[in-house]
Amino acid sequence: MSDLAAVFAERGDLAHLALFLWASGASALLVWALRELAASNRRFNDFVTEIARLERLFADPD
Repeated sequence: MSDLAAVFAERGDLAHLALFLWASGASALLVWALRELAASNRRFNDFVTEIARLERLFADPD
């Protein structure tokens, strides 16, 4: 990795390297956040399904 950084430093492309690292980090954070959001939606759906099942169980007079 240091060889890659040295090449960027020699050519004066440190700003491009910094921008690439920032964009990569931001993209990774977005993917992580979307994955967590999808997982929380699944957990909430499971919760609502269980509540509906309990309501049907308690509402049934049999």
